Parts: sequence; structure tokens; C-alpha cells
Amino acid sequence: GGGGGGFEAIDEPTVHLLAADKHGVSPEECTDLARHIIESCDHLRLVGLMTIGQIGRVLEPGTQNPDFLELVRCRTLVSEELRLPAASLELSMGMSSDFEHAIDLGSTNVRVGSTIFGQREYPAKPSA
Repeated sequence: GGGGGGFEAIDEPTVHLLAADKHGVSPEECTDLARHIIESCDHLRLVGLMTIGQIGRVLEPGTQNPDFLELVRCRTLVSEELRLPAASLELSMGMSSDFEHAIDLGSTNVRVGSTIFGQREYPAKPSA
């Protein structure tokens, strides 16, 4: 069903394949996980892949974010190996500091919370 304001309600649970350092899978495992979700998880619908790029990555002008390029490559692999239209797999990448670059590379979902709500304050970690 649709909601107001240009947002759509999600009628089914969704899973995005995450970067390995954020408790997801490595790029080498993305096709196997996608296949498992499609073939074995009747109550899930694979809608796309997600990465959180390396925090604080500084790119030289004119260069592309390698984390985003890797996610685009993963979508191509999943699409080809599972015979899915690439356009049917959303890409979730990009945050407040790099969302424009992510969109240029095909991101369909960006996270811009700190632009809207301000920077997060993290509690200090206790010293070991």
C-alpha cells in the first residue's frame, strides 16, 4: 500500500546485504546469501543490497568511493548469477557527507539523518 508524502508502506520484511564490517556478509558471500533468501526464506523478499562505506574516507577530487563501486559490482554479480534484473535490486549507500556521490553511482536509498537532526554524540567508551 502507499502512504502520504511520497513514501510507500513496506508490506513485507526486508533484508539488505550489509558490508562485512557492519555484521553483514563479504562481497564474496553476497550471491550465496541472496540465493538463500530467495530460495529458503518464504517470509522475506530481497529488495536490495546495502553498504556503509568506510567512515571518514577522504577521496581525492574526481575519484569514486571504492565501497560504493564494490556494492555496484555485488549487485551485478547477484543479478547475473540469479538471473534477476539489476534494476530490481535497490542499492542503499551514502550518508549525509557523500549521498550525492552515492546517487551518482546508482544509490536508491541514502541515510541523511545527521543533515536533518545534527551530528550524533556517542558516549565515551570506558578505557580497558
